[in-house]
Amino acid sequence: MTKKTSLTFCAAALLAAGAVAASIHAQKRAEAPAEAHQTQHDAKTHADCPLMSDGKAGAKAEGGGHGSHLAEVSARGERAMGFSQTETTHHFRLTRDGGLIQVETKDPADAENRERVRQHLAHVAQMFAAGDFNTPMLVHARTPPGADAMSRLKAEIGYAFEETERGGRVRISARSAAALAAVHEFLRFQIEDHQTGDPTEVS
Repeated sequence: MTKKTSLTFCAAALLAAGAVAASIHAQKRAEAPAEAHQTQHDAKTHADCPLMSDGKAGAKAEGGGHGSHLAEVSARGERAMGFSQTETTHHFRLTRDGGLIQVETKDPADAENRERVRQHLAHVAQMFAAGDFNTPMLVHARTPPGADAMSRLKAEIGYAFEETERGGRVRISARSAAALAAVHEFLRFQIEDHQTGDPTEVS
């Protein structure tokens, strides 16, 4: 009787183990499509993020990641440029022959930031003319699209600093189609990464 009882328990245990294994296998098969869908979703999310692109995706989407990125760009910009990023505004314009980089104080009475902006932009015009794009590389923690070509084609691009009432601007003039394309690519990236809302086409 004891032997029969033991065999019965062994058989029951084997059946239970088989049922558990089958259940786990079925559950894994059911979860596989969901995991695949999640993987595809994560890949698309990263692909759409301007941090994972070449600056061509819009950086205007709202959200923690994008807000955090803009804050990091501003923090690095303040260190690299020497003036407040929150008390000034950046604008980038694409023109038929090149473009404009313009920075001005929000407060017309902010003389300190106004002078720092002017000093920085005058220096930027000199650096860019020499093919030196280290400052935008520091600000954006990467080489901005178009910067390498602008450096290589520096003899075909002119940079002129001009004062404005609240700050200043750098007027960029390209003297070849290749230089113009590089300048526009660079400015579009600046518009998107700084989230200025400026037009990304020639105005």
